[in-house]
Amino acid sequence: MKPNSRPANPSFSSGPCAKRPGWSLSALSAGLFGRSHRSKPGKTKLKEVVDRSRRLLSVPQDYRLGIVPASDTGAVEMAMWSLLGARGVDLLAWEVFGEGWATDVEKQLKLADLRVMRAAYGSIPDLAQVDTDRDVVFPWNGTTSGARIPNGDWIKPDRKGLTICDATSAVFAMDLPWPKLDVVTWSWQKVLGGEAAHGMLALSRRAVERLETYKPAWPLPKIFRLTSKGKFAENIFQEETINTPSMLAVEDAIDGLKWAESAGGFSALKARSEASLAAIDRWVTKSKWIAFLVDDPKIRSCTSVCLKVVDDWFLRLAPDAQRAQVKRIEALLEAEGVAYDIAGHRDAPPGLRIWCGATVETRDVEALLPWLDWAFAEVRRAAAA
Repeated sequence: MKPNSRPANPSFSSGPCAKRPGWSLSALSAGLFGRSHRSKPGKTKLKEVVDRSRRLLSVPQDYRLGIVPASDTGAVEMAMWSLLGARGVDLLAWEVFGEGWATDVEKQLKLADLRVMRAAYGSIPDLAQVDTDRDVVFPWNGTTSGARIPNGDWIKPDRKGLTICDATSAVFAMDLPWPKLDVVTWSWQKVLGGEAAHGMLALSRRAVERLETYKPAWPLPKIFRLTSKGKFAENIFQEETINTPSMLAVEDAIDGLKWAESAGGFSALKARSEASLAAIDRWVTKSKWIAFLVDDPKIRSCTSVCLKVVDDWFLRLAPDAQRAQVKRIEALLEAEGVAYDIAGHRDAPPGLRIWCGATVETRDVEALLPWLDWAFAEVRRAAAA
């Protein structure tokens, strides 16, 4: 039978993610619309995003922090194209986004001294094999696999290379060892539930030094340039941006940051995500048809929670048929208005992915879980008919 209760907010997409609790368009009424981002009020708004982000995340004061184009993807690409090539590179890939960075470094930048360390979905590479005297590029959390880096113990404090960390589905929900990360990127559309298209880029002193002492062999488009006449482009990190930002998205980011502060700051955001993961864990423990894609709890994501179907009927199906059944589960839940967009990523193994970032209420996750049981039973019954 259908469950009696429903999630108050059925948005469990892994990006764009659920808006913060209580959000409405009226929250953006103080936005600076129709004004230049270069005006004094415009710069004040941009600075507010940077300052609130720095405080909330405890970004070291000597790190440059700025707003850049093209979401987290743009921030990662900007860092790779501007910084890589001075040293050999170790690149970690265990899901689609890490593989994307590997493709860019290998086939676009065409670096000869490149080691790609891969792992299957549900696991991470052997961190003991990483050489941090080389440059290292890696996601902290694999958004499409649900596997995350457990800590920064593998990064040497006296390393010679730069660590470039894609933290978009980790920041605001997971502890990051900031002094060990030279470049950190994220977007507003994940744990803050903000609007897409803009990214954040944090650079350590070591990263800035690399920018001023190394010039890549390849041409850089304007949208990637972090230097001007051989000097670090401080203006990008001082109330300015490379191109015109959406002031609507900026206002939404400010709203999300204010909510995060009122909710209790970073520790509270992390606790909200961990509570939702714990709720799913309790359900999975009792279930006979579903399991975590990541077996090891120490590397299990608390934001992009990925699940696999382990029922014998499902496992006997061909991969394409498995994916089709997952889509049927997703369609049933959407038709009922209890969950949107929870099928796993198209490049991941067939399964479900439930976003549990801080803007998602744990009680909504708890209300969703019986519906997953119902939907799976429905598709299994229909397949047997």
